[in-house]
Amino acid sequence: MVKSSPLQDKVILVVDDEPDVLETVEEELDMCLIHKATDYDTALQYLLSYTYDIVILDIMGVNGFELLKTAVSREFPTVMLTAHALSPESLKKSIKLGAVSFLPKEKISELVSFLEDVVLGEGKPVWEKLFDKLGSYFGKRFGPDWKEKDRFFKEFEEKLKQDFQE
Repeated sequence: MVKSSPLQDKVILVVDDEPDVLETVEEELDMCLIHKATDYDTALQYLLSYTYDIVILDIMGVNGFELLKTAVSREFPTVMLTAHALSPESLKKSIKLGAVSFLPKEKISELVSFLEDVVLGEGKPVWEKLFDKLGSYFGKRFGPDWKEKDRFFKEFEEKLKQDFQE
């Protein structure tokens, strides 16, 4: 018997200005109902008109941070998926604006696993799992001491550990 995914039949909005990325995400998430948008205005209309189990946003090209604010205000768990804006600054801004996770497009083949964490976490932030899974990847991309360079990340990680212990 095949175990069904917690993503089965979830309604997901995917916003990216690259049609091939939208197609790839749709293929990865074939068990879900997918709405796709390639621009800010279309995405905003979807966010204001429908209810989503998860929203996946690119940052560049679609004004992803503005869309993130709208998605969070509607209480949709939102995951940032980016290539060009893959930086500690974008990660920090995503956390501060309320995203629940942040995934490099290079890791799109692992999208199902990351989104299952979001669903199983009932839409709450899954930063601890993300850092466990991608810590070494971020270290290679951002430099081995990227968290130490910014007090925000040190304090954020300490808060995650405290929250986990409670």
